[in-house]
Amino acid sequence: MPEAATTPAMAEVLSVGKESVAGCRARVAHNVLNQVVLPGEELVLPEHEDVDGLGGAGEQPLRLNSGARPRLRVVCGPGLRRCGDRLLVTKCGRLRHKEPGGGGGGVYWVDSQQKRYVPVKGDHVIGIVIAKSGDIFKVDVGGSEPASLSYLAFEGATKRNRPNVQVGDLIYGQCVVANKDMEPEMVCIDSCGRANGMGVIGQDGLLFKVTLGLIRKLLAPDCEIVQELGKLYPLEIVFGMNGRIWVKAKTIQQTLILANVLEACEHMTTDQRKQIFARLAES
Repeated sequence: MPEAATTPAMAEVLSVGKESVAGCRARVAHNVLNQVVLPGEELVLPEHEDVDGLGGAGEQPLRLNSGARPRLRVVCGPGLRRCGDRLLVTKCGRLRHKEPGGGGGGVYWVDSQQKRYVPVKGDHVIGIVIAKSGDIFKVDVGGSEPASLSYLAFEGATKRNRPNVQVGDLIYGQCVVANKDMEPEMVCIDSCGRANGMGVIGQDGLLFKVTLGLIRKLLAPDCEIVQELGKLYPLEIVFGMNGRIWVKAKTIQQTLILANVLEACEHMTTDQRKQIFARLAES
């Protein structure tokens, strides 16, 4: 039988897997940036950098359990987990790094193309109210179990003045509890008690689901897609980190066009996207 064709991405994953199995030792994070990492791999973060650059004599492993505080504050994002004094990879994807703004070690995370959402503390999500249980609303956020939302977690809500939330309503809120051993918990107020755009989303509009990678792309500061959509039609749009988008335009036809364009943008090049927007502007 003929051998199956191997794509470059598959070849890269296979080579990384062979190196991981053969080496079985920690890899320096800076040396594998933008490369594929696999679950179970151990990463070493530099405590400080030498003038000559990374990998020199001045680089030392960052000991997470050491008594002395490290010189650089490093934040571990999705796809990485602290296990004792080790830093382990929990997702398959490419290791990314964001330089710090005011000093420190920056942020490390694993960029993966997954479809299933895992709640993360601080994420703004779009949920659907599926049940009322006493003073708690059960909200479907796309995770393995629904999130809980208290009726007091709304701006101006009291025991007498309860929010008007019904089963089936769309809720835009923030996850405040996201633990593998506990059910997620979300609120619709910020730290100052203000709604700040969160709460019940209007009845009209269209809700659809996209991949998590597209959501991160649309929420990037340098993304031009949303700006081009705003020039095309007047619209209201809400992005949820759980892969849900709510959009509303002046007419139903415009709303459907915007939804189709957003879904197709993930696989379009910049030139193709400009051609599509030019055709829609002419029509």
